[in-house]
Amino acid sequence: MVSVGVLYASEHHSTQEIADRIGERLRLRGHHVEIQALPTSSEGQGPLPGDALVLGSAVHDGAWLPAAEGFVRSNADRMGDQPTWMFSVGMAAALPGPLRRLAERKVQPRIAALVEVVRPRDHRRFSGVIRREHLDRKGALLFRLLGCRYGDHRDGVAIDAWADDIARELEA
Repeated sequence: MVSVGVLYASEHHSTQEIADRIGERLRLRGHHVEIQALPTSSEGQGPLPGDALVLGSAVHDGAWLPAAEGFVRSNADRMGDQPTWMFSVGMAAALPGPLRRLAERKVQPRIAALVEVVRPRDHRRFSGVIRREHLDRKGALLFRLLGCRYGDHRDGVAIDAWADDIARELEA
C-alpha cells in the first residue's frame, strides 16, 4: 500500500470530480489516498502529501489554473523525490470532429513547460464538463459558431483505466 496525494485545481467542479474518481479508484486498489484542492496561495506550504502525487488542473486559455501552476513552480524541486502523475482537464471532446482531433494533438506551451519541470511518469488529458454559464458572452458566441456541444464530456472508462495504470505502477 502506498500513500498517494491527489491534488487538484478546479473552477467548476469537473476537475475536482475527476480527482475524486481517481482517488477512489486508487483506494479500491488498496492505497491510502488524500484528495485535496490546491491552495490559492503558497502560504502555509507544508510537506507534500503522500509517497506519490497525482496533480490535476482545469485548463483555461491553454494553461493550468493559477493555483496549480503556482504549486508546481513552488514545489518542483521537492516533487522530484516522489513518483508523480499529472492530468489536465479541458474541452476537446466538446469540439466538432476535425477541431477535436486538432485540439487533442495541440501542444499547449504553458502546460508543456510544467510537464517539463515536473517530469511526471505520465501526463494525461481528459475532457470535462462545459456549460453555457462557464463562458462569457464572447466565448459562448464563439463556442456556438464553432459548432461545439455543451455537456458532460468526461470519459469515466478512460479515467478509471488511467487510475488503474497508476495503481499498477505503484504496486510494482
